[in-house]
Amino acid sequence: MNLYTLISASVVVVLAIFFSLPLLNPTYWLNLNLKSWLWIPIPSSSLSSSSLIADLVVRNGVIYTSDESLPFADSMAIHNGRILRLGNFSFVQELAGDGTEELDLGGKVVVPGFIDSHVHLIYAGLQMARVELHGVNKKDEFVRKIKEALRNAKEGSWILGGGWNNDLWGGELPLASWIDDITPYNPVWLNRMDGHMGLANSLALKLSGISNLTKDPEGGTIVRTVDGEPTGLLIDSAMKLLLPYIPEDTVNERREALVRATNHALMRGVTTVVDFGRYYPGVSAELSWEDFLDVYQWADASEKMMIRVCLFFPMETWLRLLPYADEPHNYGLQVTESEILYNMTMASEKSGLQVAIHAIGDRANDLILDIYESVVSTNGMRDRRFRIEHAQHLAPGAAARFGQQGIVASVQPLHLLGDADSATKKLGTDRAQKESYLFRSLLASNALLAFGSDWPVVDINPLGGIKTAMKRIPPGWDDAWIPSECLTLNDALKAHTISAARACFLDNDLGSLSPGKLADFVILSTDSWDDFAAEGSASVEATYVSGVRAYP
Repeated sequence: MNLYTLISASVVVVLAIFFSLPLLNPTYWLNLNLKSWLWIPIPSSSLSSSSLIADLVVRNGVIYTSDESLPFADSMAIHNGRILRLGNFSFVQELAGDGTEELDLGGKVVVPGFIDSHVHLIYAGLQMARVELHGVNKKDEFVRKIKEALRNAKEGSWILGGGWNNDLWGGELPLASWIDDITPYNPVWLNRMDGHMGLANSLALKLSGISNLTKDPEGGTIVRTVDGEPTGLLIDSAMKLLLPYIPEDTVNERREALVRATNHALMRGVTTVVDFGRYYPGVSAELSWEDFLDVYQWADASEKMMIRVCLFFPMETWLRLLPYADEPHNYGLQVTESEILYNMTMASEKSGLQVAIHAIGDRANDLILDIYESVVSTNGMRDRRFRIEHAQHLAPGAAARFGQQGIVASVQPLHLLGDADSATKKLGTDRAQKESYLFRSLLASNALLAFGSDWPVVDINPLGGIKTAMKRIPPGWDDAWIPSECLTLNDALKAHTISAARACFLDNDLGSLSPGKLADFVILSTDSWDDFAAEGSASVEATYVSGVRAYP
């Protein structure tokens, strides 16, 4: 969910633009062991050789592969982190030797390791150690959470946190006056769940020089009372007035955040994430590069990388990868004019970079589809896998264009749980029913559908997202929201596995349990595929990365 959706889905909103770094560049695609598989790809034919002995044989399960050539198997052989063979036990057992370990699944369902197509990993890890306001549905609870944080806070230190959603308590926006009485000596900054609005207490406003005389910056709003006094709410680029006064997160804090977030992701069965960085309106585009240099390279060198991470960076920084380019540009982030957006997309695309543009509303999505179409028309056909992140509200005909143009729809199913009521109120019943979270329509158009969470906007929880995509029943509802857009279990699983891998050029190594691919898999709590397919309910019992148990 995004603030812009609540205001108007027809307003052109392009939140940010990112590019991915080339897949086979080991400097930028971070994983458990770069040199063993990324620099020297191992051919599938050599892995299937009968001369190899399996390190691990997984047997007696319902192994869903996400591979249409063999949708299910009951056993799997693994060697050196990759899958050697799948099939029945007698066939797989041929590759066992004296040193082969055996894992009896006891009939449990196994799926490929989940890929979350859109997270802010380090930011999520930082948020886990701060005031947690997700799910708070009363003003009193909001205030109580701040009181709890003050117990261990030193006078003068910042109280940071976020995740609040005013729709959960009726829509009233929070005010600095809610918490001023209990925070006279501690500045407070609390992000809304979408990252496009935040609440500051009066002390934080004072420290950052925001008053009734402060003008709204371009692309942002200081929310005010009828008398012109700041209420404490800052929207989009207005956050830039305050954020510089918050002490920067130290390198160690960010490294700890990565480890914290990684462990949580593994608990949810996530073995690969597409990370869009600590990047949202009001912060510097440099944060993505700082985290790459200070955190990800450290984690890779010190063997702290327990999941695979595909990094996207703000497009305004793309020239760092292309030092021979002679026309550096620096464009605004919150409001991007279509001509500038087109030029940036064209330049990045010509350099072979994968482009992902964030668009929420129907007009924004139409704009991006137009730009992508124009770029292809000018530069010619090739395998680009252009992405649109979120694609929440689509005008009639837009879903079909995703398929016609080969655009990746990178969507977040869990967002619809919080959007159902608000979208209906803001857009009207008819428009909300026709335009919102059109998963089935996108698949019917042959679009590539990739699931993610946008963590920490919502928790990283692929199984929750899969069930939501299947059922589409928001809290307090008895029936599905737009039942015609419900997915099958098979379609939803693919959106979190093989389609998500293809969406970022990783499908040669990840996304399905196939011979030659990396052995990332998840053991689920259920032993009934039929029950799972009907209800979509299961939990994670164990997560394996490269054939090694990473959780619990």
